[in-house]
Amino acid sequence: MALVGSTDSMDNGGTGESFIMRSIKIALVVALYWFISITMVFLNNYLLENKELDAPLFITFFQCLVSVGLCRLLYFLSTLFPDKIDFPSMRFDLKVSREVLPLTIVFIGMITFNNLCLKHVGVAFYTVGRSLSTVFNVIFTYTIIKQTTSLKALLCCGVILGGFWLGVDQEGVAGSLSWTGVLFGVLASACVSLNAIYTKKVMPAVDGSIWKLSFYNNLNACVIFLPLIVIFGELGSILSFNRLGDPQFWTMMGIGGVFGFAIGYVTGLQIKFTSPLTHNVSGTAKACAQTVLAVMYNHSSKSLLWWTSNMMVLGGSSGYTWVKGMEMKKAPAEIPQVTVSKDLKPKDHPEV
Repeated sequence: MALVGSTDSMDNGGTGESFIMRSIKIALVVALYWFISITMVFLNNYLLENKELDAPLFITFFQCLVSVGLCRLLYFLSTLFPDKIDFPSMRFDLKVSREVLPLTIVFIGMITFNNLCLKHVGVAFYTVGRSLSTVFNVIFTYTIIKQTTSLKALLCCGVILGGFWLGVDQEGVAGSLSWTGVLFGVLASACVSLNAIYTKKVMPAVDGSIWKLSFYNNLNACVIFLPLIVIFGELGSILSFNRLGDPQFWTMMGIGGVFGFAIGYVTGLQIKFTSPLTHNVSGTAKACAQTVLAVMYNHSSKSLLWWTSNMMVLGGSSGYTWVKGMEMKKAPAEIPQVTVSKDLKPKDHPEV
């Protein structure tokens, strides 16, 4: 497996890459994101359901720590086998760390609120945490980039909001509604949108390398998480946990950390190959598929209106994507320069 951190500029016209090949690459990247993200959610749900260890920040911190360790390990292996593994330098640079810090703050909010939402609502209703990401994308696009949104796109957002509220209502009817979980879901949704925007902005600071971005992002997060674990009183829960010496527990924590490392890579890869908007819509669609899997796994019975809320979210997101796609076709064509790792050539997809 060739792991590379250096970047090359790719021009579709210059390389003669066909539309079909480009579409296949995007489909592979999106499929990889779905697989890793869904697996990651079920792993986190398993860890967070542990009643004896009430420490979601510690679990998230450990996943970030594993990501930093994996980056350092891959860099070390690249120095031993330079002809087999090509990986960017992981030497710490304080200036780069400061430039990545705004993204890290958003990243911490995203993964923390995601885990807290998952802890309170479970996998089946977890889609509520993703359903508003497109709505927040519209809000932040206007407030940060000062770009307005068409009436058709706003109507699609209205459908998404309607699906969100119907889902909340039906969860209440079923007697399993957690308003705390809903709040964390909304906050996670906002952070998902901001994370996509800031990832695009911070990329130049790490020379377009997703690996370097993952290293600095997770290293910053580890430093920030340490005082948060103490402030929110998780230290006592950790020290009193009776399975600290259990190999099975640490194995699951380690696997969760590996997938945490992988999700950071494929998230950046999906944004890089598509756009922040497409990433948000992909996340919403993935969450709907995730919901179906969770209901099947738990052998749950849901009402027609409950399923309708999920379909409204998916339909509204799909409609929004279609509207934005039509608007982009009418606008003057601009071909962005996209940087990709060398390991995407000539195989055209990452090996993870």
